[in-house]
This record gives sequence, C-alpha cells and structure tokens, in this order.
Amino acid sequence: TVDFFTPVVDDPYQFGAIAAANALSDIYAMGATPVFALNLVAFPVNRLPVSVLRDIMNGASAKAQEAGVSILGGHSIEDNEPKFGMAVTGFIHPEKLISNAGAIPGDVLILTKPLGTGIVATAQRLGLAEQHTLKAAAEIMMGLNKNAAAQMILHSPNACTDISGFGLLGHLHEMISASAVDASIDFHEVPLIPGIEELASAGAVSGGTRANVTHAERFTDFGDTTTAGKAILCDAQTSGGLLISLSPDNAALLLEAFDQHNITASIIGSITRKGRGEILIVY
Repeated sequence: TVDFFTPVVDDPYQFGAIAAANALSDIYAMGATPVFALNLVAFPVNRLPVSVLRDIMNGASAKAQEAGVSILGGHSIEDNEPKFGMAVTGFIHPEKLISNAGAIPGDVLILTKPLGTGIVATAQRLGLAEQHTLKAAAEIMMGLNKNAAAQMILHSPNACTDISGFGLLGHLHEMISASAVDASIDFHEVPLIPGIEELASAGAVSGGTRANVTHAERFTDFGDTTTAGKAILCDAQTSGGLLISLSPDNAALLLEAFDQHNITASIIGSITRKGRGEILIVY
C-alpha cells in the first residue's frame, strides 16, 4: 500500500511519525503484518533547512521501528511544498485476508480512534484550536493501529476498513456497498476529540470535508443531524482508526479485549439489512 501527503502539524518529527502511521494503516486493516517500507519524499531544499527533513525522517523511522518495519530505501524529489509518506509491504495468508466486503445484516460496527483530526488541522490554520486539542489530535494521528488489529483478528471480524480522507461515512459506504448491505449510525455513540463540535460549528471545516458531505448526501439519510454533525461524520481524517463489522457476540468480546489493552473503541452502529450501501444517521 502507499500514501503520502503535505504536513498536517507544525512539528516535523510529528509529521513524519503521522505519515508513517497513516501509511501502515491499510496493512493493519486487512489483518496483515507490515514488514518493510520505502520512504517517499518531496522537499523544498532551497526554502527549508535540511534539519527539517532530518526530523521528518527520524519521526517516520521511530514509528516504523515501533511497528517492527524495516525501511529499505526510498525516493526523493525537490518540490515547493514538503510531502512525505511511505510505500509499505505486508504479508498475510490469502485465506486470512480481511476485506471490506464481508459485512452482514445483524453485525455491529466498532470504531477505534475518535473523529475530528481534519477539523483540528483546519482549526489550527485558522488560529481556533487550543494547544491541548492540537496535542490530543497529534497523539491520535501518531498512534498505530497495530494493537487494535492484533486483537481484531482474534475475534472473527466480517469486514474492516481504516478511516482516512473520505471520512467515516465515505469509508463506511465503501464497505457496505461492497457487502451489498445498509447501515445505521448513532451519532452520539461516535467517539470524538473533545471540542470538535464547537470547532466545526465555528467553521473549521476543510474543502475536502465539505466535498465529502456533498458526496455522502447521495447515500445518507442525515435526519436531524446538524451541519456541524455532518461535517464531523464526513471529516477527512489522517491516520484514523479501524471500522470493524462483526457479530454482536464477537463485538462484546473484542471490546473487552480492547479495554484490557487500553485501546479506545466504541460500538457506533449496525448493519441493518441487505441493500445498496445506504446509511441512516440517528441523531
């Protein structure tokens, strides 16, 4: 898998760690083990000191080491804006691969990691985010999905995807469309970074998130959901959590395992019926 992007935080070390965690996420969502990676670098060598690039690489290296991944090399180009990411290779037995196409009616949906990182990044650019909120978002984005995936694969998931640029509803729609089912989400069960609703109401919503909302309106019944609520559910995440579809019994056991390993997770909804990928929001 491969992913890279422009900085979402000011600290270059954190940026490198976030980009690495994000690139690894797709591997974890499939139940696989990441093994090695290649760095992808774009950097304005005439505008920023090389020490900034060194800090980015050190952040990524530390996160790769935490994941047990070897960085074997990479490729760099000169660009006007820094960009960083990784191409990651992982391994899994074909019969154990977890896809996003196996959700079935009666399943419940578990989400790890709170939503709101995109809103925080936008709020930072607008000068609206407080320091504790920025710190919380950075910690969430730097967190690997490694431990969550390790517990997930022990509890017979039917489908899984990670949440990134298309937002919760965009990635849920991909899952339930591929599974030919419909889903329901309880807004007030969705974990959020504290203060996100206030920031969204204040206008800290990126163009990408607004585009996600427009797209989601084609397949989502938002009911009484507020404008800020829609933005949160469609917020373009960076290095988001796992969205897991599994039976209620297995979900209860998985939540117990998550709790024992200090992994944040919540049941946020369910797979309601066979269908065409439609979503109902209960607000």
